[in-house]
Amino acid sequence: MKIFIGQLNPTVGALSTNAELIRNAYEQGVRAGADLVMVTELAVTGYPPRDLLDREVFVNKALQVRDSLAKMTGKTALLFGCITRNETWCGKPLHNTAILAQNGRVAFQQHKVLLPTYDVFDELRYFEPGRAPGIVDIAGTRAAISICEDFWFNDEVLGTKLYCDNPVDQLARQGAQIFLNISASPFNSGKRKSRYELFSDIARRYQIPLVYVNQVGGNDELLFDGSSIVINARGETIFCAPAFEEHHAVVPLDGPSCESVLALEESEEIGRGLILGLRDYIRKCGFKDVVVGLSGGIDSAVTAALAVEALGKEHVTGIAMPSQFSSRGSLDDACALARNLGVAMHVVPIESVYKQYEQSLAILFNDNKFDIANENVQARIRGNILMAWSNRTGAMVVSTGNKSEMAVGYCTLYGDMAGGLALLGDVYKTTIYRVAAWINRKSEVIPRSSITKPPSAELRPNQTDQDSLPPYEMLDGILRLYIEDWYEVDEIAAKGYDRALVEKILRLVDSNEFKRRQAAPTIRVSSKAFGSGRQMPIAQRWRREPARFVK
Repeated sequence: MKIFIGQLNPTVGALSTNAELIRNAYEQGVRAGADLVMVTELAVTGYPPRDLLDREVFVNKALQVRDSLAKMTGKTALLFGCITRNETWCGKPLHNTAILAQNGRVAFQQHKVLLPTYDVFDELRYFEPGRAPGIVDIAGTRAAISICEDFWFNDEVLGTKLYCDNPVDQLARQGAQIFLNISASPFNSGKRKSRYELFSDIARRYQIPLVYVNQVGGNDELLFDGSSIVINARGETIFCAPAFEEHHAVVPLDGPSCESVLALEESEEIGRGLILGLRDYIRKCGFKDVVVGLSGGIDSAVTAALAVEALGKEHVTGIAMPSQFSSRGSLDDACALARNLGVAMHVVPIESVYKQYEQSLAILFNDNKFDIANENVQARIRGNILMAWSNRTGAMVVSTGNKSEMAVGYCTLYGDMAGGLALLGDVYKTTIYRVAAWINRKSEVIPRSSITKPPSAELRPNQTDQDSLPPYEMLDGILRLYIEDWYEVDEIAAKGYDRALVEKILRLVDSNEFKRRQAAPTIRVSSKAFGSGRQMPIAQRWRREPARFVK
């Protein structure tokens, strides 16, 4: 059997556009002489369609697109993802379905059996699970069709067992000769490696080759890396589609291993992922341009550099907004960055505006005290200037805060948090330094001093981040254990961290949930990002309640 894959980048809700992507992939496959063209999970609607599925007109239109795609097929079969109706009398109204179309009709349907409902996934909200996976003949080969999560059952590789059912085992027992999996599997750092290990184990265990086609691109906070693969019956990866880009190809079903090309350094994975995520977020939201506040620090420098790579320098504007607390070196670094990137740059001093605020605050508080209120006013002045530029030009503000700051609330509501996207909101400060090194791998794009100087918000004289926070290596270590690994105080302290510091950091994380709920969306690159995959209550007293027993 000759298989052609389309690693597609669909847009959620753009049914006609997505249909054209599928049609183009099919036509390429036909010209290549393929027996089967495979594209991605829910390729018609884009993944995840979320509450669009509650709109009957949307469902009807998606089903019309499904039928039109089926009608265009000839001898070459087409495997694509679409919603279908649940025709039984009970359960959720829809299925997440793999459609096999051939000779102008739907020849076979396989509903997704395992519906993920954890972290960023909420498929049981909309879909009824399929009951029994089946086998279909394609070009004389007994093909086992499955969808994404149907392969993610293996507790030996994953270290956990989420489901009682094992669709792959059921398919193998039915005499499958090849596994075909269409997917929309979101990216997070390190997941590509675990995905390959999982699929390799499946192919080797059952001695059945496997073809996996994954969605690519960004949809809201979710980033999809593509990285479609073919694994032979010995568990060797013999085809690897590029990560973070669309790809069409005839794939081999046997041949030499290509596992050496799978590995990417964490900094490159995250950097390339953020570039794709930003490009798609801006394009799919209908924007063309972005504006970034340039402070001279590493966060704004990395944000601007990634934006230029994603959109082109003509679509990025930098605005520096120095105050009386800003160092000359910071302004010089911001200007040097803008020159290196070739972006338009504006300098708007805020000292005079801030002094007017000081006068008003003195009347309000009846004193001349300088405290956090004065610091945050500066951040909000800058946020207002950026939003004014956005209103006048139509450019989206991309905020520059990182995950370390967002975690402990070291950020200002309606100030540096203002924006349509928080590009680095799921990237720890220590990781940002590594991404900066990746950006500078060929030449010094980000000024060296932006990387080497102590980080500072420059909202008061001689301020550094470590006046309020522990060193970032220590802070990020605690945060990773708490947020990604779900450790508690005792477990984190057992790793060598001071217990009092751990308790303080965890209290800061918990008490700043209200800030994060009002933050701009971010792009998920970790296993546990702030956003839809981490649903913590705001009004809660779990860590602050006095320890006592009720008798």
